Amino acid sequence: MPNDSKTLKLQKFLADSGVCARRKSETLIANGFVSVNGEIAKLGIRIDPSKDVVKFNGRRIQAQRFAPLVLMVNKPKGFTCSNYDEHAERLIFDLLEKKHTNKRLFCAGRLDTDSEGLVILTNDGNLAHRLTHPSGQVLKKYQVELNTSLANDHRPLLIKGFEEEGEFLQLDEVRSKGGSGTGSRKLEVTMGHGKKREIRRVFTHFGYKVIKLRRISFGKLYLGGLPLGNYRELMKKEIDLLLPR
Repeated sequence: MPNDSKTLKLQKFLADSGVCARRKSETLIANGFVSVNGEIAKLGIRIDPSKDVVKFNGRRIQAQRFAPLVLMVNKPKGFTCSNYDEHAERLIFDLLEKKHTNKRLFCAGRLDTDSEGLVILTNDGNLAHRLTHPSGQVLKKYQVELNTSLANDHRPLLIKGFEEEGEFLQLDEVRSKGGSGTGSRKLEVTMGHGKKREIRRVFTHFGYKVIKLRRISFGKLYLGGLPLGNYRELMKKEIDLLLPR
């Protein structure tokens, strides 16, 4: 199909239609769950939403037009960042008021169940992709508390990184919270990427246990005084702070 102004990549169409986040859409396409005009789709193809018939699990997906909604949540421990998880006791969406629970939202940048802090929920699949894909270079800051003081000679090793189970793990920046001297248990970590439980895995590799992990910023947007367990809708100027210029 020609690459013109009327066409867009299939994974972007699925995300924009509210099926799921763009990265998840890529997985669904690769696994054969999506068809275009009756044929199993291939990753990377472009479609014309006004002409092509796109189906997911046999159900036709229509292009949806909706007002973008972006929520900032201060997630407590014990809540899972997922739309559905049969093993989870509580989902992050349980924190939302009824007026927001009927909207198709997904997490842009998850936190594990044992962590707390800033999570972005949105119905904008393109924004979610830009916030979570490593190419977006969106920096995130975390407050980390360890079971024991960080050894000074471990700092450069945390940043240098290492390979574990086929993945390369590293922290982009580590400094003592509040600019205090070396040997602190309370740290501030900056990451421009984020594999599953990466911060915990990096510290565990060097013999530390993470007692507390809290995300405090996403891009230039800070959690501020939003109470734990609460959320609020972001204004346009705040959404702009999420993405690098």
